[in-house]
Amino acid sequence: MKNFQIIRALSSGSAVTNISKEPSAMFIAGGTNLVDLMKKNVVVPDKLVDITALDLKKIEFGTGQVSIGALAKNSQVAEDKSIKEKYPLLALALAAGASQQIRHMATVGGNMLQRTRCSYFYNTDMPCNKRTPKSGCGAIGGSNRMHAIFGASDSCIAVHPSDMCIALAALDATVFVEGPKGKRQIKFTDFHRLPGNSPEKDNTLESKELITSVEIPENNFTKNIHYLKVRDRSSYAFALISVAVGLDIKNNVINEARLAMGGVAHKPWRLTEAEEFLKGKTVSEETFRQAANLSMKGAKSYGDNAFKLTLGPNAITEALTIAASK
Repeated sequence: MKNFQIIRALSSGSAVTNISKEPSAMFIAGGTNLVDLMKKNVVVPDKLVDITALDLKKIEFGTGQVSIGALAKNSQVAEDKSIKEKYPLLALALAAGASQQIRHMATVGGNMLQRTRCSYFYNTDMPCNKRTPKSGCGAIGGSNRMHAIFGASDSCIAVHPSDMCIALAALDATVFVEGPKGKRQIKFTDFHRLPGNSPEKDNTLESKELITSVEIPENNFTKNIHYLKVRDRSSYAFALISVAVGLDIKNNVINEARLAMGGVAHKPWRLTEAEEFLKGKTVSEETFRQAANLSMKGAKSYGDNAFKLTLGPNAITEALTIAASK
């Protein structure tokens, strides 16, 4: 690991100021992903700005929404009584992520910013456009069992690894950030990027911006919800495919639906066309199967991950069925 300087920021403003002074500087909080990347020399910052002293750990319920500080721990949010009551889909997704020990360290902001777990990205001896632009994508034509079936490009087929972010995309969250140019808001579904020709850019943050909080509006998805995570083992494994489902059902009719998938794209994959299809439909296995098949439009495999073309609609159908049965 390369030697680096570390300083502790005491306010959001000072954190932004300090990181702006050094081109390669990075923020650090829980460090559950960043430290691993530094150990493998995937990222080599000269300076780290420790933001753990900032007042960004609160979960605050207001009129019509909840605001979650960027430094709130994943376990803190997942175990919060009011989150479980009003936003249970988020709690389920967080509980499915990583291990209990990591959830006690990982922060909400850090979870949003975690990098792909593509093996080519982590191996500095292999080509990876995300790590070294224009070096090639080893996963295309290589080992790609875990990789994208939606929104990929000739430059990158890596997937976003978060569970929490799939739920936040489904729940129409908003990201609040602060940077050298001031404060702004980003719709969560616009926060992460597809790879295109610049896969090194995971998100739409501008240079040296700091995530300060995430806000989720109130909704009716408190009963008929489910987070299904299909993985190789029952704990501490990333999703082959995950599905976040929220249904608002009255008299066996779906008034509103939210659907998002993980493990299938460079960003959380919101299924808006299937959501519209489900509105006004009577709950049935056939309806759910039709929505699942609709969700797979445009899916493309790259060899080892061809099984996802079958697993995807089956997982969506199962997640919808479980959610509707509650």
